[in-house]
Parts: sequence; structure tokens; C-alpha cells
Amino acid sequence: MKRLSYILILSICYSCIPLQIAPNLEEGKVYKPKKFKRSLPKQHAFVFTDPKDANEFYYYINAKFKLDPEDPGNNIPIMVDNRRYFLSFYETEKTTQTINLLPIAIDATLAANDSGPILDDTYTSRTGSWYIALTIADIGHQDALNPEYRSIDKIIDYVTTLHQEYLNTQNYKSLSLKN
Repeated sequence: MKRLSYILILSICYSCIPLQIAPNLEEGKVYKPKKFKRSLPKQHAFVFTDPKDANEFYYYINAKFKLDPEDPGNNIPIMVDNRRYFLSFYETEKTTQTINLLPIAIDATLAANDSGPILDDTYTSRTGSWYIALTIADIGHQDALNPEYRSIDKIIDYVTTLHQEYLNTQNYKSLSLKN
């Protein structure tokens, strides 16, 4: 019984308690307005994990749609099933935050022995994941990623293809040859 209590105490000391977990969205997912991140617009968004460096999606969109590199802006005109839509994209970060119990236990032991804390900077850990959120609106400014939208399947196919093309493209200049 004594051995079991030692194992339990050690497992608690070496564990981390997650406070916030960033989702794994490698395949992408449609989120309701503002459910993924409050800073996003009030439209449904197709969100996926961005494994590439900062601003890579920006460079990809500039190359694919031949936009002005100085100001690509939002509301990029696209065609899906011979209809005009407007694509907007946002880069956003979500974090995984944990409480590390081992440094807290060590500092508590030191405090009991009249010593100051030495590991107070490691009580919590934080790692971030970057995401790309795509919103699409039709000419009448209706949310085209809304599950009740008339052509939702074609829109989902388009953003999924766009997502896969972005992940598979290494040289964005080659996009101009495809178009």
C-alpha cells in the first residue's frame, strides 16, 4: 500500500494539468461564428492548422489570385460553380496552457525550509498553434459556409481543395503556371 501511495504522489508531481488545449485541425473544420475565436467576424469559418511559417498563406493567396502584394485585403473574388463569391482569410493563434505540478511542489518544499522559490517561472507552460480561418460570402453578403446555405457542399469542396493545395505547394511561383 505504501508503494502505491508513492507511485500516486510521483505521478501527480510529474503531471501537468491542462487549462486550455488548442485543437488539432489538420483536416479543417467549419466553425460557427465567433465560436473558434472571438476576434473573428460573425460568419462561419473554415479553420485549419497552419504548419507553415508566418505569412505563408498570405504569399500563397497573392500568388494564386495574382493580387497586389502591397495590399491583398479581404473580399478576394473567387468563382465556385460559375457563381461569384468573396473569400477572406485570417491568421489567428490558439494556445495550449498547462499548470506544471512538479515546480510548484519543489518550491513548496523550499518554502517550508525557509528558502525562496526558484522555479516560479515554470509553474505554467504555454505553446501556441497558428490557424487559418477562411470566410466566404456571396454577392448578397450571405454567409456561404452556413450549413443552411444552398451550395454549402460545393463551397466546402472549394475550401478543402484550397487548403490541400496550400499545404502541397512549396513554390508559390509555380501557381502562376497552373492558372
